[in-house]
This record gives sequence, C-alpha cells and structure tokens, in this order.
Amino acid sequence: MVGQEIVSIEPATGAILWRQMPGDADTEIAIARASWAGWAAQPLACRLEVLRRFANVVRAKAEPFADLIARETGKPLWEARTEVDSVIAKVNISATAYAERSAQRKIESQGGRLAVRHKPHGVLAVLGPYNFPAHLPNGHIIPALLAGNAVVFKPSEKTPATGAFLVDCLREAGVPDGCIRLLIGGPAEGKALAGHPDIDGLLFTGSARTGIALNRAFADKPEKILALEMGGNNPILVWDAPDLASAAVLIVQSAFTSAGQRCTAARRLIVDERLHQPLMAELSKLLDRLIVGDPHADPQPFMGPVIDNEAADLLTESFVTLMSRGGRPVRHMQRPIDDRPFLTPGVIDVTEMNDRPDIELFGPILQVVRTASFEDAIVEANNTRYGLAASLVSQDPALYDQFWANARAGIVNWNKPTNGASSSAPFGGIGWSGNHRPSAYYAADYCAYPVVSSEADQARATIGIGLKDA
Repeated sequence: MVGQEIVSIEPATGAILWRQMPGDADTEIAIARASWAGWAAQPLACRLEVLRRFANVVRAKAEPFADLIARETGKPLWEARTEVDSVIAKVNISATAYAERSAQRKIESQGGRLAVRHKPHGVLAVLGPYNFPAHLPNGHIIPALLAGNAVVFKPSEKTPATGAFLVDCLREAGVPDGCIRLLIGGPAEGKALAGHPDIDGLLFTGSARTGIALNRAFADKPEKILALEMGGNNPILVWDAPDLASAAVLIVQSAFTSAGQRCTAARRLIVDERLHQPLMAELSKLLDRLIVGDPHADPQPFMGPVIDNEAADLLTESFVTLMSRGGRPVRHMQRPIDDRPFLTPGVIDVTEMNDRPDIELFGPILQVVRTASFEDAIVEANNTRYGLAASLVSQDPALYDQFWANARAGIVNWNKPTNGASSSAPFGGIGWSGNHRPSAYYAADYCAYPVVSSEADQARATIGIGLKDA
C-alpha cells in the first residue's frame, strides 16, 4: 500500500503489478442488498448454469490466470496452475454438496407431512487471504452464490489483482454485477465490511488473531452467520517408520510447500528420538536438492519467496528468537537476496526449549521435538491452542488408531502430508483454528439455513379435549 492507493508488488521481482484506489464498503453493500433477492428468486438450475459457465470462463483463461497468481504471490507457476484447477473444480463439487447437504426433502409424519427447504442468508461478506488468493475465497463465493446469496468480496490487500480477475470471470459468466461486488482496500475497508449492519454474515479465511477479533465482534450478533477458517500450529509425527526417505519427502511437502504459507503446513516435527539422527540426515539430503527461486524459473522451483519483505523480516527474526531461547539450529534459514523475500527452509530443534511459543510462524520454519514414547509424542502434538491438521508417518496401524483417537485436530492424516486437503471433504479445525463451521464440501452448511414446514393440502382441525359441550 502506498498512501491510500492499494498497490500490488511482485514478491520475486519487486515490480509493481497492479494498483487501484480503495473502494467504499457502504456503496458495495448497498448495491448487493438491492440485487440479491432477484438472484435468489432464480431457480437453482439457473444459478448452477451460470456458475458452470464461470468454470468454462476460467478454463479458457487458465494460463493467464495462473501467471497472475504466480506473479502476485510468488508461488511457482506449477502450483499456481493447480490453484486455477481447484477454482474450476469447485463448481461441480459445490453442486454435489448443495444437493447432498441442502436438498429439499419431504418427510411424512402423523397427520400430514414435513418439508425441509433451505433459504439463502442474503448478503454475505467474504474476506480472502493472500496465500491462495483465488482458491480460498472462491471456496466461499461459489457455494454462497449457488445458494442464492449476493457476495461482497474483499481480497487481501497483498493480492488484489487476483481477486479482481476472479470477479471479472464471475461477471463474464453471467453472475449479476450487483450480486458479486469487489471491495478493494486494506484493513480499514475490511473492518468496515465486517462490521457493517447490512451484511447477513461473514465468511473469513485468515489468521487466528483476526479471526478471534471477528468472533468477539459478532458475539452480540447471533442473527449473522460467521464462518472462520484460521491457521494452525500443526504437528507431523514420525514413529516406527523404516522408510526414512519417504518420511523426509512427506515432511518437506508438509512444511515447505508454498514456502510454508499454508494454514495446514507442518510447523512442528515430533520424532522418536531413536530415529532423530538418521531422519535429520535424510531430511538434509532432500533440502540440499530443493530449488528456491523465481516462480517462472526453468527448471521450476519447489518454492518461491514468501509474500513480501515484511513477512521475510518477521520470519528471520522469529528464527533468531527461537535460537536465543534455546533452540538448536539443524538447518539455518538463509536469505539469498537481501532486498527480496526469498527464504531457504529453516529447521530448528526446540526439544530443550522451555515455554515453546504456541504461534503460527507462517513461512518455511520447521521446529523439531524429540520424544521418548509415542504417548509423549501425542501429548506434544496436542500442546497447542490450535487444532487444524495433524499427520502421522508410521507403518503401524495400531499407532494410527491411537493417534486418530487422541489427536485434537479437524484433519488427521496417516502417511500423508498435513496439507493438500481435498475440496470434496469438509475442511476445518477446532480451538484457534476455526469456529466449528468447516468449509470446502461443508460450505453449503453456512451458505443457507434450513426451513422446516408442517404442511397439509387442506385445513382440517379439531380440538378433542378441554371444551365445554356445545
């Protein structure tokens, strides 16, 4: 942000990519409020057809869309392409989820029948993050529009160009302009949108700090829906795993994909102390080969920069702070270009550290904790206020059963990374990771509310007790 103008800068090059003055929340919400009823009155089949056209619009523009995401976020082009694929796939997934979770039903009951239908809330605000600036807000927007809501979408001030591109595609497909509004802005515009009396709900993906503030702000507004998808201090456990090379791959995928800028990224590696040294050797061999570079480089890098220099500075300071508090570096985090936010993966053993900070370090930092027993490993895994993702790498099914039963997280994986969640399943966590309104496949649940009707074809009623004789 330069002055009042919102300026998007490519993290990998420092070049200005996009700029625009902030919008006005009052104006955007008023337009959406005046428009949503007409959209809601359309048959579901009509709304679905428009959204299928949206998928086709994105498919036709997939390469420029991916290029924009790569430039604006710094993520490798291959990863940006997978994000565009997820945007396209969301339409069919949302249609299936709506049919399953929000379907109209008739229930025969004594003396008549019950009907269950769903209604849209009205005007929903969507606050999007910068790490997946198309896929994650789209995960709210598509089911919200399908249910008949209007949406006012404020993208992150760090990735506004991607948000604008997404909205343009929706409008080109035929979503009424009044039903998909784009609010460009920074924190002030976000607060104005979230706190506006004329929204019927807020769908948020972002940090725990912001999510908790929103939860407080909505505490006396039970009439408004609030869906929070926040971060995680996610553990990956390695125990009874003879294939340490595969374990190292799963660790790298969990901790360093997207430069560690995923809410499901592994922040903590908890390992059987007997496997510690050989596992660290395998991990180091793999990290030696990892390419960190420009998103359009050839060969493609595994990871690009973090989002900006401010984030890189904070992560570098955090690594130094962990060292100063007793952490032992396994692999130092480095900054190969002084004025650009490229960071190499940092690994630090914090086993001997007292009072380990329970925070989400949103970048390529992995903290290692050695334990002597599997029970201690589970205790350590749950030693967090967050509860988004957890993963076990082990060949023992009994250990996974024990892990699944005791891990406090909304996503519990076995011999898979902590990240890479499917849009065809619910996505959400507990504690500081969410407010029990999971997104992805279950987004249909917070985009419409059920209405139960007791119905009969004719009015026939009698009172059989408590009346005087006529």
